[in-house]
Amino acid sequence: MVWNRIERGAGRPLILLHGIGSACEIWEPVMGMLAADRHVIAFDLPGHGSSPAPRPGEPLGPRHFAKQLGEELHELGVDGPVDLVGNSLGGWTALEAAKLGLARSVVGLSPAGLWHGPGPTSSVTGFRIFRSMVRRYPHIVRALLQSAAGRTVLLPMILGRPWRMPAPVAVESVRMFDQTTILDDLFAASQNDQFAGGDVIDVPVTIAFGTRDWLLNRRTCQFSDQLPTSARWIELKGCGHVPMWDDPELVARTVLEGTN
Repeated sequence: MVWNRIERGAGRPLILLHGIGSACEIWEPVMGMLAADRHVIAFDLPGHGSSPAPRPGEPLGPRHFAKQLGEELHELGVDGPVDLVGNSLGGWTALEAAKLGLARSVVGLSPAGLWHGPGPTSSVTGFRIFRSMVRRYPHIVRALLQSAAGRTVLLPMILGRPWRMPAPVAVESVRMFDQTTILDDLFAASQNDQFAGGDVIDVPVTIAFGTRDWLLNRRTCQFSDQLPTSARWIELKGCGHVPMWDDPELVARTVLEGTN
């Protein structure tokens, strides 16, 4: 399998992994700042964006994606530990990759998997309700996304400042979400799973959650007990679950500080 990717810049590799139902383009607000002195590679995870879907019966989820990531990097000639940055599902994948020895450092932006017991059913329900609305009322959703007020109404589950995402980007992001065919399988795979065993990670780890992350809230989805004790935990003021459009400068600074 060859994952679709965007590559920018030159220097030490910096790998970016997006969240569930998204694609590598979600990193565009920070790509220029990160690529000023780094070789940035933003991947589409399997079954997302333009990357091929997993084969029928193939395991899904962050652990499997982490193993595949190692294979993808080897195919690109990127051998040895690399700096990994992931958002949501991508953050969980980056942490799993670190357990496999693939990471030089990890920055998790609202990483999934840091819950106790089953995953957050309310988040999955919210995603499914939104997808149903997109499919039943596509013209209404598209019209709402054209205005800052409409984006603020539709996208607070993932963005802390939805009005900052340009209308064309919002439309494309919703289209990508709707066309991600493995969503239900991924939800099923992650609902009864969680990140564990992070004490074996011996590289720098930074975990950053937005103060407006309503999808993975502090009360149920932001536990640190499975992370290495040295992990640095910070807040992204005013940011939501997908913070790149909320505050690009803050996100880029957080990434660069965590992977220096």
